[in-house]
Amino acid sequence: MIDLHTGTPWENVTFTAFGTNRNIFFNILQEARELALHEQEGKTVMYTAMGAEWRQFGFPRRRRPLSSVVLQEGVSEKILQDVKGFIDHPKWYSDRGIPYRRGYLLYGPPGCGKSSFITAIAGELEYSICLMSLSDNSLSDDRLNHLLSVAPQQSIILLEDVDAAFVSRDLAKQNPGVYQGMGRLTFSGLLNALDGVASTEARIVFMTTNHIDRLDPALIRPGRVDFKQYVGHCTHWQLTQMFLRFYPDQTLTTGEQFAKAAFSHTDKLSAAQVQGHFMMYKTDPEGAIENIGCVTV
Repeated sequence: MIDLHTGTPWENVTFTAFGTNRNIFFNILQEARELALHEQEGKTVMYTAMGAEWRQFGFPRRRRPLSSVVLQEGVSEKILQDVKGFIDHPKWYSDRGIPYRRGYLLYGPPGCGKSSFITAIAGELEYSICLMSLSDNSLSDDRLNHLLSVAPQQSIILLEDVDAAFVSRDLAKQNPGVYQGMGRLTFSGLLNALDGVASTEARIVFMTTNHIDRLDPALIRPGRVDFKQYVGHCTHWQLTQMFLRFYPDQTLTTGEQFAKAAFSHTDKLSAAQVQGHFMMYKTDPEGAIENIGCVTV
């Protein structure tokens, strides 16, 4: 890593020793490398954009099992199959002259598992995650293009809440004061970075939004977003599976009883609400069923 203002390294390490055997230095560096790799083994590394480069954000996190995020029936498997199909067939793209990149959009109400699922799928693929905020006032068109081109290999680029940065041009015309952009990044700059002539290949981009209706159609057209998936409030099947995951000693009938009790109060429960409810009754499945109505209050 270097100081972006002066171009000098943040830190220098100098090795000195008596004698002419330099192998000791190579052994030290190799051991340091192995220790660093061991620290990241079995974990998901998070990166964030700092200046013109990506830097590790915090410590590597233990990989989240894909089974720990319960989406609507079949949704997790469908997205995972599509991502793996993309990763496993680069030649298919090159033979047909198709840019080798894939864009995904997960949309739906907050707290329903969009970001959690992306974290879990990164762990399943043994990929890192590059977090980028399009609302960053210092983010320009050139900087975005550069960051996408130098993203670490085997990483997922995550653009969360894209509706907060750019909205439909129709809405912007109706309410220019409300939707006026605050950053230096332009809408055309984002579009070009995603699939323009200078855009990079071998790239996976996940975007999330709570309001797909606020997104400009040009942003989510095929080529920029190839796979759209709604992630909504919990279904009966989801509630049953979440109950059984938190209380593995319970029967399927009890799980369905919980789902039925929840739906008797509301059909708009988010996964975050249900998980928070279970944490209040960690060892009391009966209490979780009896008091599910408290979540909707």
